[in-house]
Amino acid sequence: MHDAGDRNHRILFTLRPAGTPAPESFGADTTAVPTPGPGQFLSRTLYLSLDPLYRAAMRDTARLSPGDVMCGETVAQVLESRHPEHRPGEYVVVRNGWQQFALSSGQGVRRLDPNRASVSTALGVLGLPGLAGYTGLLYMGEPRPGQTVLVSDATGPVGCTAGQAARIVGARAVGIAGSSEKCEYAVDQLGFAACLNDRSGDLAAQISSACPDGVDVYFDNVGGDVLAGALQFLAPHARVILCGMSEAYNMDAPPPGPSLAKVLTSRATIRGIVVQDHLHRLPELEKVVGSWIRAGLFRYREDITDGLASAPEAFCRLMRGESFGKVLVRVAPEHV
Repeated sequence: MHDAGDRNHRILFTLRPAGTPAPESFGADTTAVPTPGPGQFLSRTLYLSLDPLYRAAMRDTARLSPGDVMCGETVAQVLESRHPEHRPGEYVVVRNGWQQFALSSGQGVRRLDPNRASVSTALGVLGLPGLAGYTGLLYMGEPRPGQTVLVSDATGPVGCTAGQAARIVGARAVGIAGSSEKCEYAVDQLGFAACLNDRSGDLAAQISSACPDGVDVYFDNVGGDVLAGALQFLAPHARVILCGMSEAYNMDAPPPGPSLAKVLTSRATIRGIVVQDHLHRLPELEKVVGSWIRAGLFRYREDITDGLASAPEAFCRLMRGESFGKVLVRVAPEHV
């Protein structure tokens, strides 16, 4: 149950940004905590996931209108339930958006076991980002022992999953990240063989040096110039997995595309991954990657900001490329 004096603090979408979002794109209000009707449950948001794709939603008039609660996936705890399959006290993944309390019909909700891993991981390496990295790398990239796997945005939840999965199956993982600190973390903590700083000079020269035999699997999370650079070093019969295009999310017009001549001459395969096509593998992800975490083979990093009011600035920091790890907002403590 929630306290009788509780109010529901919400962050609203107020202004479509031009370019990189700023805090002025968001507003706030406070409403009464809603009461569940038949077939509904009320939950308290514990963690709010911040993802670059929200920038695309801010551009889409069919998804967000000024005055709407900002959309977002959350980990929450059920407080009151009139739903036959959910009980108070349960931890769930549910799309509450940027607010402290919300109602759900149960559609698309995933129940969590807090004894398996920290519930926050359900929004990162044991959630859809991890699923994209795991299935895209292993089932589409199909790396073989000794092959070179290049991963952009290597320290984010998708990239760190793809890179560590490559390492664990015997491939040589090379990362690309946006700072020397992130590159050191990728090598020292995540076990990448090397990590290239795409903001510190000639990326093509760095790839050539780190991948002398070419790139057998390229897992792309950013698009743009990084993708264009990586494509020039594909080994024969390389596989390219297109997962994210974060470099373009702040652009109002699509960026010019890279030359695909090397894809042709390398007889490479390019495949796009839409993670919703692979939801049937989520239990496998939880089992396999969860066991890697418990065995100390797999590490991850979370960039957590406290308080719902901090969500707009934390999101803007993410979109400026200043975050490090899976970006979350801790809206409430896990145990109250």
